[in-house]
Amino acid sequence: MKNLPNILTASRLVLALFMFVALAAAAGAVPWVSERLTAEDQFRLERWAFWAFVVAAVTDFFDGWLARKMDAVTVWGAILDPIGDKILVCGALLGLMALGPNAMIVLPAGLILFREFAVSALREVGAGKGIKLPVTVLAKWKTTLQLVAIGAEMVLASWAAFGLPDTPDVVGPATLAIHGLLWLAFPPLWREPLVQLAGETQADRQRSAPPAPAAGIGVPATRAGMTEFKRSAAVAILNVDPL
Repeated sequence: MKNLPNILTASRLVLALFMFVALAAAAGAVPWVSERLTAEDQFRLERWAFWAFVVAAVTDFFDGWLARKMDAVTVWGAILDPIGDKILVCGALLGLMALGPNAMIVLPAGLILFREFAVSALREVGAGKGIKLPVTVLAKWKTTLQLVAIGAEMVLASWAAFGLPDTPDVVGPATLAIHGLLWLAFPPLWREPLVQLAGETQADRQRSAPPAPAAGIGVPATRAGMTEFKRSAAVAILNVDPL
């Protein structure tokens, strides 16, 4: 049972790989395999890819929760968990763009991918300097919103595969809402890793700074004590009471 969180994390990697290959095959990007697929086979692969994404996204929550609950946090789990998240997100976005040109997802998808790689680079640089970037509540909400938005985009790209109504009064509002959700998945969250890194760096500087002189060794510790210290110094040096 102690290995259950790591098994879930590893299964997310496998599901993410399957999802990407299924979307690529449905889009005609897998040689020999795609050539032998019928239209129904393509629709089936698109549905399988979506459900694989959903199951993988659910494991993203449960593996960490179980690891903490069972006191089974391991080095391998800590390494594989963020890798699995990034493979899942990157595979889904690349699979979406393989299904067909869609100008509305190119910019947010590119920025999300850039953020994933930028955060990984920041973590690597910070780790080399002894600076840790722990996962915050904001980062967890970011991941949740991001996964929901990408899942919705997969449904939109596979609309016919799910047999959903194709009338303009249904497709139009759904397209607008789903694209809007994806665009919301990145703008307010760009500064979070940078602010976190800046905070960790400042804390690291404070830890490395020399300690301030203690009260009673010539320098008072409080504002009131500092005022009295300045008054006493003026009296002693200038023989003048500034008050």
